Amino acid sequence: MEDRKLTVRAVERALDILMCFTKDSDLGLTEIAGEIGLHKSTVHRLLTTLEEKGFVIRNSATEKYRLGLKIWELSAHLSQNDDPAILLLPQMEQLRDRLGETVSLYLRDGTDRLRIQAVQSNQAIRRVAQVGARLPLYVGASSKVLVAYAEEAIVRAVLESADWPAAVDRPAYVAQLQEIRKLGYATSYEEREPGAAAVAAPIFDRTGKVAAALSVSGPVSRLSPQTLEDFAPVLIETAREMGMMIHT
Repeated sequence: MEDRKLTVRAVERALDILMCFTKDSDLGLTEIAGEIGLHKSTVHRLLTTLEEKGFVIRNSATEKYRLGLKIWELSAHLSQNDDPAILLLPQMEQLRDRLGETVSLYLRDGTDRLRIQAVQSNQAIRRVAQVGARLPLYVGASSKVLVAYAEEAIVRAVLESADWPAAVDRPAYVAQLQEIRKLGYATSYEEREPGAAAVAAPIFDRTGKVAAALSVSGPVSRLSPQTLEDFAPVLIETAREMGMMIHT
């Protein structure tokens, strides 16, 4: 039993190491050890195994690690029928071309949201959305959409989180969630990122459960509150069409 626990713990730690690369593409041993709170000798042993299996690559000149080809090999086998990041990409590109701004797709992961796909605006001044970015659920149009249509337990967990920012008023936030459910979309204006605005709508699967959030974002110089409101019907209709494509 003890050997089994040690094996599971080693797997968990190896996965923690891989998750470090969602924040930076090149990391040193000391950086990784500090991030996951383990001794460098332990991290080095795990990195050696991951390197042997092709999941990380070590640069001998810089002594830094990056993700290996095995990661991309695994991602290449994601089913287009099951992965919304692949399945919904054509509709996202059409929406970008129609509205002229950056389009992003988010999933909820615990009390975070994860950007799993993005189509960047073609305009010279634009908001660049990084795929794989993990963001909190407290602020932002997509965050509010994912919380507004989530189960009561999720809403409660978000509201009771110890990481809740002091600048965000909880009662006002709850009132926003009610308004979002009434309107069918959410907006944000420099809530999370100065100079950026966004509008988001929920994507429901065929069972009526919220599966993702679809957003359009850009600089506040182009996206006034009125523009966000004008974008909303287009976004809601696109999200509805996407929902019909998602397999449950």
